[in-house]
Amino acid sequence: MGEITMQLSHLFLYLCRHASGGTKDYCTAMSIHIGKEIEAELRRQGRGVTWFAQRLHCDRTNVYNIFKREGIDTILLQRIGAVLNRNFFLLYCQEEINHAENKSTDV
Repeated sequence: MGEITMQLSHLFLYLCRHASGGTKDYCTAMSIHIGKEIEAELRRQGRGVTWFAQRLHCDRTNVYNIFKREGIDTILLQRIGAVLNRNFFLLYCQEEINHAENKSTDV
């Protein structure tokens, strides 16, 4: 995995652990449904579930379960990003930027 992806992964983990201030789970409060994003990217590329499952070394049932997930383990997300050649962590970074901008305009 590339250095930038690893840095983004660490940033994401940091946000999940520290941004909530201990009052709520920040990562689950985000509006990103990562499973739907992964499925949309797979479809955009014209790839099938069987192709995707083979590259993730799992069966098709697991892929459909991934599509249903609102949240996901960062290591799995890195693997999925490598297979689809897309950095899904950028979605979370953009969501954090949007959250920060909205928070600053509320003041």
